[in-house]
Amino acid sequence: MHVLEFDTVVIGSGLAGLSAAYHSSEFGKVAIVTKSQLDTSNSYYAQGGIAAAISKDDSPDKHLHDTLVTGRGLCDRDAVEILVNEGRDRVLELIELGMPFDREGKDFVLGLEGGHSKRRILHAGGDATGKALTCFKLGLVQSKKNIESFEYVTAIKLLIQENRIQGVHAYDFKTGENIVFKTKAVIMATGGMSRIFARSTNPHTATGDGIALAYEAGAQISDIEFIQFHPSALYIPNQEAYLISEAVRGEGAWLLNNKGERFMKDIHPLAELAPRDVVAYSIFRQIQKSKEKFIYLSLKHLDKEKIRKRFHNINQHLKEFGYDITEDFLPIAPAAHYMVGGVRSNLDAETNIPGLFVCGELASTGVMGANRLASNSLLECLVFGKRASEKAAKIETTPGDIDLPTPVYIDEANEAVFLDYRNQIAEIMSDHLGIVRNKTGLENAVQRLSEIAEQFEGHTNEYNLLKIRNEAAICRLVAKAALIREESRGGHIREDFQSENPDFKVHSIQEKNNEFHFEPVRE
Repeated sequence: MHVLEFDTVVIGSGLAGLSAAYHSSEFGKVAIVTKSQLDTSNSYYAQGGIAAAISKDDSPDKHLHDTLVTGRGLCDRDAVEILVNEGRDRVLELIELGMPFDREGKDFVLGLEGGHSKRRILHAGGDATGKALTCFKLGLVQSKKNIESFEYVTAIKLLIQENRIQGVHAYDFKTGENIVFKTKAVIMATGGMSRIFARSTNPHTATGDGIALAYEAGAQISDIEFIQFHPSALYIPNQEAYLISEAVRGEGAWLLNNKGERFMKDIHPLAELAPRDVVAYSIFRQIQKSKEKFIYLSLKHLDKEKIRKRFHNINQHLKEFGYDITEDFLPIAPAAHYMVGGVRSNLDAETNIPGLFVCGELASTGVMGANRLASNSLLECLVFGKRASEKAAKIETTPGDIDLPTPVYIDEANEAVFLDYRNQIAEIMSDHLGIVRNKTGLENAVQRLSEIAEQFEGHTNEYNLLKIRNEAAICRLVAKAALIREESRGGHIREDFQSENPDFKVHSIQEKNNEFHFEPVRE
């Protein structure tokens, strides 16, 4: 088994991981471990942009207010204050470094998205902000000689000794080699888990690996029942869901039901720009009423030249399916998009395990509440990626002798078994843990997921079987939290408990070998 030693190990190469690695390089030798390529992540595919109060008529306080309102009472105020204030600073730093956000003349082009009271969404390349921002940050990372990247290497286990992080056990897909990374600090930025649903906007890598790793190591998992479904993903039978950015509605696009009626203006004062949970649920109800599996998004009434320029990449993709963004009614339906909860951390991004940090979509920092405000996700990556690196650098303990784990291997004969169970799990999640849930469905989900997880509990060394156990286990966490939360709030909607319950204005906490419990929101 190959043993390597670094000051900091970053797992994941989205914007949060790249930010953490870049800032960590100021303090020592850094490894980036990613199970695919460096540029494969949810961050890379983000179309909308990044929110920051940089205009003269805006302020961090207004951004704070919008975030708290959208979070439905579950945001920790101190975490949001850090996000909107330090986030503005991080964005201005990027601009100083040369990040090419879109401008008209000298002024930045600021977009409007659901839940925002001001135009504060910076974008780049029109609708390719995630790609532009991630590639820009990747360039900064690659300029640092003390950062070493390990592509196609997946983290298998967090190595804990003396109640603190000591290293990471990983597997190299290219060579079949097992690697142990010895380190005093691990920063996990492995992204979300929305790919475990049958219909999702996420890349194939977003399967909740980080949740499983952290939970098995003893980290607390918080608010995992809140999954955000993006309202507008292209619906074409037997095709992957394709995200159509919320920024499209920010520029004036309408949502139309199958009768051609614009229904959102009768549901919320912000109409199509209501928070995502409201829009996704309203679309779901419209779909239920009709015999179709979709509604329509229309930009036919908008300036065609402006729309084609602003959303060039989306329009090019739509053309592959025979649609023109300015001429056609676009069939859309919600799709699993973002994990709102995650691994619980403090304001410095550290978990309850000393030396283990989390940032980005994987983390539950207290910023997102029960429903994420649009375009806050990339901002959170920048803010807490930097905070994680700075706190990790203060750790003085150095890793001692480490007990080498049992090697992991891949048996190709089990790949078909894995795919079969993955499809079963995706069906369970889509049937019982979609936009609307109920007690009977959640109980069935918990039971079936428990059976699968327990069936593969002992299979910890063959990669495919380990993945089945992990996916079933993390989905069970989602189902259990959703079953216990007997209310509707944000991205969690129960048809048997249709309103918010003030008794549940709390964070759900799950920890291995400990009882499920709630903790108060920091107001």
